[in-house]
Amino acid sequence: MSENRRLAIVTGGIGGIGTAICERLAKDGIQVVATYHPAEEEKLAEWNKARAEAGVEVAVAVCDVSSAEDSARMVAEVQNEFGPVDIIVNCAGITRDMTMKRMDAENWEAVINTNLNSAFYVTKPAWVGMLERGFGRVINISSVNGQRGQFGQANYSAAKAGMHGFTMALAYEGAAKGVTANTVSPGYIATAMTAAMREDVLESIVSGIPMRRLGKPEEIASAVAFLAADEQAYITGANIPVNGALFVH
Repeated sequence: MSENRRLAIVTGGIGGIGTAICERLAKDGIQVVATYHPAEEEKLAEWNKARAEAGVEVAVAVCDVSSAEDSARMVAEVQNEFGPVDIIVNCAGITRDMTMKRMDAENWEAVINTNLNSAFYVTKPAWVGMLERGFGRVINISSVNGQRGQFGQANYSAAKAGMHGFTMALAYEGAAKGVTANTVSPGYIATAMTAAMREDVLESIVSGIPMRRLGKPEEIASAVAFLAADEQAYITGANIPVNGALFVH
């Protein structure tokens, strides 16, 4: 790695939005490490092949980001191989949708651990180094439903809202040291998850979006790349909505 090349970890990096973020950052000249869950091992070979065919260099690291211990191990191994981490994109996330009436502690904790606690677990091991070096970018991928709430998503909405609270606190702590923290809150994005929806359900969602279309993963990646740039040293604590005017606040 060249001395001036930034290093980024993107959690959930082999998912739909995560892939677009990894590719965009790599094309911007950043050394990117995408994390994947151990359960995604079978998907990895195909994912790596697609990146190679596209001529995009992205390293990978296995990690259960819902575990503090495994996250610390992963960050240490990445830094040992590539050097200090400059950019962290907390993109890993799951859903366990159900009404509050039906939700149990297991499904609450699974979403909180993977979507919210992971942001702390992955950022913490790299945070002090960022402060000491006087540079860092923490970018948390939240959701429009963290801003407005959503029926059947008490766990997901709470986790995604919590991510921006985490962002704001880090922004205060890092401000004097050249470390920024920002949130990107996507609306409904065209990924494999939305593609698997019933056509009538998808049409209902799109009809409620003022732009009358789903967002593209690349549009989220563009916002992340903007915030990750060296030049964006004065934007911190912000929540950037990328939702086609689905929710304007």
